[in-house]
Amino acid sequence: MTKGLVTIFGGSGFIGRYAARELVKKGWRVRVACRRVGLAGDVRLAGAPGWVDLAQANVRDRASVERAMDGADAVVNLVGILDERGKQTFESTIHEGSALIAEVAAEKGISRFVQVSAIGADAESRSAYARAKAEAEAAVRAAIPAATILRPSIVFGPEDGFFNKFAQMARFTWFMPLIGGGRTRFQPVYAGDVARAIAVTVDDASTAGQTYELGGPRTYTFSELTDFILKTAERPRFRIGLPFFLARPLGYFAGAIWRYIPPFSWGFLGDVPVTGDQVEMLRSDNVAAEGAPGLKDLGITAPETIEAIVPTYLWRFRPHGQFSQPSEA
Repeated sequence: MTKGLVTIFGGSGFIGRYAARELVKKGWRVRVACRRVGLAGDVRLAGAPGWVDLAQANVRDRASVERAMDGADAVVNLVGILDERGKQTFESTIHEGSALIAEVAAEKGISRFVQVSAIGADAESRSAYARAKAEAEAAVRAAIPAATILRPSIVFGPEDGFFNKFAQMARFTWFMPLIGGGRTRFQPVYAGDVARAIAVTVDDASTAGQTYELGGPRTYTFSELTDFILKTAERPRFRIGLPFFLARPLGYFAGAIWRYIPPFSWGFLGDVPVTGDQVEMLRSDNVAAEGAPGLKDLGITAPETIEAIVPTYLWRFRPHGQFSQPSEA
């Protein structure tokens, strides 16, 4: 017997794969709704045959969103992007996509709804990403007042876009930029702990209508995180302070190339290093507000640390990869 069916929008992404496993552990069947099901087959491994299924859905297509929720008892929305490209904009994907998912869920009578947002969501922010996250929260709450909102800080894990990105940059550059002097504070949280929080909020009706800010066990400055990455990857580099007034136009220029010239490739750097909008986000600390409900309130009392997890996957950026002698980070 199962507790019911949970549809996870964006479930084939970074956090979604962890969330699917945690929900199955708690006795929920999972339907992973994603744009390209052909690339998400490995998500089925999150549970025994029959426990995890795939459904094609695009948050800009109402009919596909409705089909993905047929028979569902709960919904988790993980759809999001960190930079814009083509039709994938913050407004269309984060705000309008979340609004559509919540609207359809309300029409189907689904009240168990978990919206994964981000620390720093603010309708008055200079960052378009942060504004879109805040607008998505408001749209979800308007449609489903009992929705639970989770706001994680930067999320780390083998597939993350933070530690991997800067370690990759360190392989091919002789310096590391410290935007804004590297003083911005972060509270990194492990993807597995975010997934556990998602599973708890789906499972526990008492979390309905609540907002939780998910931060890891310790805060770090951007400078400290850069030091940690370079030491773990065994890539000593000069660190150069880059004031916001210089980083901002450089970031917007890079982001414009990435967004409007699809054939353009950043080659060895992978994705665009830092966009102008991400520079704007770095103007504010990314830590849980003092006194805000968080992981501990969801029963997660021993969250993982970057020191325990990150070295297990940054080894591939070391000069000799797995054959390098691990350094103490």
